[in-house]
Amino acid sequence: MAVYLKDEGFEVLKAYTGREALNYINTEDIDLAILDLMLPDMSGFGICQKIREEFTYPVIMLTARDDEFDKINGLMIGADDYVTKPFLPLELVARVKAQLRRYHEFSKERKQEKVYVISGLVLNESTHECFLNEKEIKLTPTEFHILKILCKNKGHVVSSEDIFKEIYQDEIYIKNNNTIAVHVRHIREKMKESISKPKYIKTVWGVGYKIEY
Repeated sequence: MAVYLKDEGFEVLKAYTGREALNYINTEDIDLAILDLMLPDMSGFGICQKIREEFTYPVIMLTARDDEFDKINGLMIGADDYVTKPFLPLELVARVKAQLRRYHEFSKERKQEKVYVISGLVLNESTHECFLNEKEIKLTPTEFHILKILCKNKGHVVSSEDIFKEIYQDEIYIKNNNTIAVHVRHIREKMKESISKPKYIKTVWGVGYKIEY
């Protein structure tokens, strides 16, 4: 993978243990992390959690196990994408480019600020910041994008399929795909929303989600 990524012009740091990875995370300027779940000294889940304590750059997780629980767990702790081995190297390169494109769109400075204010929720598209009742909420690029879509469509239901297609433009939506549901659940947890009676992100069963508070 390092060879393929370097051929595309990326600078690649390779870590063969979790300890090496954590050293890079703490000392290097990183734009994206590709984490293997199966490491000799610690789980990729643990590294992802460490990243999310401080950083919002994209994380792609790799595993040899096609386990739905692993996928959901990875997304819940802050991963933006998940790839099961075996995979085509060019597929992963495409996912890296898509995640970086999205991340830099959120990070770059804009001439005019775009801010969404819904009651105590403030979403600043220019600075990629989210505040709830004046307290900052750290969102991953994917989580921020989902919340932005819902804020832009305040009062209207947005289907999971439409959200998925706007975020993962190069992928085909599968009817039983629960990726968006997992991300929404994670956003709600960060907002400390009630699972049964959320104030902001409402579930319209069989349709999608909306913000109307």
